[in-house]
Amino acid sequence: MSNWQRLLEQQGPIIADGAMGTTLMESGLQFGDPPELWNVLYPDRVRAVHRGYIDAGAQIVLTNTFGGTRFRLAMHNLEDRVDELSRTAAIMLRAEVDLSGLEVVVAGDIGPTGQIMAPLGTLEYDQAVDGFAEQAAALIAGRVDVIWIETMSALDEMEAAIEGVRQASADIPIIATMTFDTRGRTMMGVTPEQAAEAMMGWGVDAIGGNCGNGPDELLEVIEKMAAVAPTATIVAKSNVGMPQLVNNKAVYLTTPEDMAGYAQEARRLGASIIGACCGSTPPLLAAMAKALQ
Repeated sequence: MSNWQRLLEQQGPIIADGAMGTTLMESGLQFGDPPELWNVLYPDRVRAVHRGYIDAGAQIVLTNTFGGTRFRLAMHNLEDRVDELSRTAAIMLRAEVDLSGLEVVVAGDIGPTGQIMAPLGTLEYDQAVDGFAEQAAALIAGRVDVIWIETMSALDEMEAAIEGVRQASADIPIIATMTFDTRGRTMMGVTPEQAAEAMMGWGVDAIGGNCGNGPDELLEVIEKMAAVAPTATIVAKSNVGMPQLVNNKAVYLTTPEDMAGYAQEARRLGASIIGACCGSTPPLLAAMAKALQ
């Protein structure tokens, strides 16, 4: 039985990790720099973030590969290093999990391309599929347990990502989440109900929402998804709200108690996999895990 199957069979909620970029910025990552490059430049710092979330109770931890497609890496002239950066990230996280001695699921993280799909934009569907397949293959070669596709706003891009993963592997589990940050819809106008029905139709293993403008917004998404997909494994991975400017520095004022309350409410509304996104840290995740025990 796989790590993913064992995790699904346990009783109670499943804890996913928190933000990678937020925590790396505390270690020196500069705004606009590609976090994926740190997989080879500062692997100890990336592993320290993974270790922090494992120690906080995370049962699913994502690789540091959110912007690891050729499309995102091209913004930094790194498009020829897709395999190196994603494979290294997966190997590194697997090593940290093995060192912990815990049964933690290693999730290969795939984010959006940063482009608009044709005909509204210039990215053709087949090009997107090829790019997602390339990254997925590298993550799978690094021994991830599942692929986690996140922060999508367009259904055609989500479909391309799922098809790309399936080109790389016919059977690896897929977790898929979209971001509903525009008056209850994604930036491209997709409702939670439409997203849930489409993703379930594409045969993914878990669906949900991530990031957004804060916990309250995501809780509404979870409730709507659960209503149209009552048998689905649903993910809630909210950010901690919008940052405030304090002493000329953007900081998140959300408390561990706030996030603990969000975790409990997400569970009540139907989420099975609960974690955090932008602005979160291991102490915040630890408070969530404790509240869900």
